[in-house]
Amino acid sequence: MTQKKEKFDGLAKGYDLYRPRYPQELFREIHHWLPKDRELSLVDIGAGTGIAIEGLADLLGQQHNYTAIDISQDMIDTGKQKIPWVNWLHGSAEQHLATINSTDLIMAAQSFQWMDREKVLNLVRDSLADNGVMAILQNNRDYRHSEFLNEYENLLEELSPGYSRHYRDFDYAQELNTAFQDENALHITLNSRWNMFIPREAFIGMSRSSTQVQRALAAHDELFIERLKVLVDKYQSKEKLAVLYESQLFMVVKQVNSGNE
Repeated sequence: MTQKKEKFDGLAKGYDLYRPRYPQELFREIHHWLPKDRELSLVDIGAGTGIAIEGLADLLGQQHNYTAIDISQDMIDTGKQKIPWVNWLHGSAEQHLATINSTDLIMAAQSFQWMDREKVLNLVRDSLADNGVMAILQNNRDYRHSEFLNEYENLLEELSPGYSRHYRDFDYAQELNTAFQDENALHITLNSRWNMFIPREAFIGMSRSSTQVQRALAAHDELFIERLKVLVDKYQSKEKLAVLYESQLFMVVKQVNSGNE
């Protein structure tokens, strides 16, 4: 039986090499709300190659129980090579969360938009331990404050079929509020703006690792890359580009209801 090819299959190595990491201040905020002085159960849904787990483990250490779930076997194979101390599960978040209980942290980094979000949040609510944390992390290109990134989004919208720069414009904070409205829950949102300075070829490699660019290449062959090189040459300085990001953390802490004490 032939295994189904997922959207990120074949992109894992470039994805892991070029994708931006998350600001440590986001992981520090998550860490602040996690239980201390004991082994934790930590689950990353839509984990890709484990980029978010690496960032979290830099802060927490490797002694905890880390589980990474992803639908792409290619992503999992690359992740296993880097961080073999993680428990890797192949499949969807919806599939595996139904079997997970008493988890201290469930996080979705750069992946939540691909999921059945309402179903996932309902499963998360039931899977979290008391005082458990649900965290949604995103790195968004800040095209509103960057001429280069605005032109890059224009290029994607022109050549990548069906693409819109607003594809991730969901109100995650409200979705968390709705899912946890019957819980004694604390809601936190944190934003961080930062610049990543990246060599020309690395930006082109990062671009190739995205599904949106793969659609552009499928529709127009190498025309997208030719146009991208012209755009990069226009804005690079000393052979590097300044790529402005807005990183976001949407978080809920499922607190113990003190009224039952």
